[in-house]
Amino acid sequence: MPITDISLRNARARERPYKLADGGGLYLQVTTAGGKHWRLKYRFLGTEKLLSLGAYPIVSLAEARDLRDKAKKLLIGDIDPSEAKKTGKREAKLAAAQTFGIVAREYLEQQKLESRATGTMAKNRWLLEDLASPLSNRPIAQITPPEVLEVLRRVEAKGTHESAQRLRSTMGRVFRFGIATGRATNDPTAALAGALVVHRVQHHPAITDPTAVGQLLRAIDGIDGSRVVRAALQIMALCFPRPGELRHAEWPEIDLDKAIWSVPEHRTKMRRPHSIALAPQAVATFRYLQVISGRGRLVFPGVRSTSRPLSENTLNAALRRLGYGVDEMTSHGFRTIASTLLNESGEWSPDAIERALAHLDTNTVRRAYARGEYWDERVRMAAWWGDYLDRLRLTAPAEKLTPHGL
Repeated sequence: MPITDISLRNARARERPYKLADGGGLYLQVTTAGGKHWRLKYRFLGTEKLLSLGAYPIVSLAEARDLRDKAKKLLIGDIDPSEAKKTGKREAKLAAAQTFGIVAREYLEQQKLESRATGTMAKNRWLLEDLASPLSNRPIAQITPPEVLEVLRRVEAKGTHESAQRLRSTMGRVFRFGIATGRATNDPTAALAGALVVHRVQHHPAITDPTAVGQLLRAIDGIDGSRVVRAALQIMALCFPRPGELRHAEWPEIDLDKAIWSVPEHRTKMRRPHSIALAPQAVATFRYLQVISGRGRLVFPGVRSTSRPLSENTLNAALRRLGYGVDEMTSHGFRTIASTLLNESGEWSPDAIERALAHLDTNTVRRAYARGEYWDERVRMAAWWGDYLDRLRLTAPAEKLTPHGL
């Protein structure tokens, strides 16, 4: 007769193991130590086999019967329940080994092999290894949109809406990488479009009034503490590179005889090599820097260690000490100064200015047919810009701010 819950609870250990049969091949094996284990006896292709269904009371009577019925359905389909269970275990083990963290590390390694910019790699590692860490040990194929949203909400709760949006985008690339390599079946971030607070882009603060620019240049010249910081800000004004390109500059990139600074592709935002024409004033500043840092690899070594570059915080802190607030001027703002004043001058073509700023034309057809990089015009423009900044510096009224030693 079938097993009852009462008979299960009352089953006690005996001198020898014994069975309590339930029907359909299902029975409870009671050991001499009092252990109670569900077993299913069945035949497959003429061979008697035994399937373990778990221990009582972890697996209840109702659950054991449900497992028996599922096994019977497999037998009807000519599937061996024992082999199906082994296959399920293998797949579960494989899935557990293919976690989001593992796939993310592979994705980052591929990015490294593709020579992505150093800054981009550092930011992606921070996003995937720090912010996305709650999902690191989760099988990537089992992650759901609500799980991803929970991670994004934690970032959003700190007020860093831009980071949340960027994290969603970067995680999406990892999921798509997982799909391409057979570890994931879908991208749960796609279902979260519109679920996050939209970040409103804030442009880098910059001074664009020519007179105020002249005052800024005079204030920079007045820095009497760190010569490297002073020269870095002077080069920012003359060459207007991206701050990261300047801070990580190495001496082999600078050809002072040809007046060219060649920024390698792995350090540019657009991942294309970028050449900067050097005005005579920039060449002179670099020659001055050779005396200070020319024996090392870095053009702009840090204040505390010559093996590490200046930090962007150092440059911005220098501007703060000169009296320029965070909402008034940043190191990135020198690019805005150049873009604004060069365009307002009417002396140079917008294309030459955009190439000098290392901006890519968003029109791919137009970019494909662009003739060269407007290099000759950019060389003339660099010389004009250096002289123009000198005029602004000389004609600016007395400084409104007194620079402090740095």
